[in-house]
Amino acid sequence: MRLDKWMQKDKRCGKSEARRLIASGSVVINGELVRDSLFDVTRFHEIMIDGDFVQRNRAYYIMLNKPAGCVSATIDPEHQTVVDLVDEPFVSELHLAGRLDKESTGLTLLTNDGQWSRLITEPDEAIPKTYLVTTESEIMPETVVTFGKGFYFAYEDITTLPAEIEILSARSARVVIYEGKYHQIKRMFHAVGNRVTSLHREKIGAITLDTNLSLGGYRHLTDGEVIFS
Repeated sequence: MRLDKWMQKDKRCGKSEARRLIASGSVVINGELVRDSLFDVTRFHEIMIDGDFVQRNRAYYIMLNKPAGCVSATIDPEHQTVVDLVDEPFVSELHLAGRLDKESTGLTLLTNDGQWSRLITEPDEAIPKTYLVTTESEIMPETVVTFGKGFYFAYEDITTLPAEIEILSARSARVVIYEGKYHQIKRMFHAVGNRVTSLHREKIGAITLDTNLSLGGYRHLTDGEVIFS
């Protein structure tokens, strides 16, 4: 929302008063004097007017190394959730930016910034997600071609986007998908007559799981990781 409109809404002042305050140098946003009434304000800007804070919401971005047996949810009556692993005073504000099933492990992102999480999860954005997969049976070379064509899932009446697969050993591979359909990778391997025995997410976009994080561990994202796209 443009600054003058935001001031009219949140400060309950008229248009002329809002513009007067902006022009007079009374508005400071994130420590910088702002005189542009068209400045685009989000709920995470720190805003001072006449020396008083009128908004101090902070955006939080968390990387967590999800362990198996933990559910990707904020609340669950029976199981430990990924949010239960975050020991922070703001934990109740967080939601997940993409999920993993209960037995899968690896990179999980949590935030209170809905616009940012939509960027990651919106199908039209086609953000790549990278997984390390182990399988019950040998991964055949023709799987590379099959994955590259996409799969038709009759239940949803959809065809997945082409996926990339790098065979690492007889029963392990690195898989990159550009969407997040329900149990997508497990269903893809099932379609070629194989079964996934473990699934570990390594990367979302340019955000790579920190190898220093133990299972269940977490840290805040760096500024560079937040602006990953």
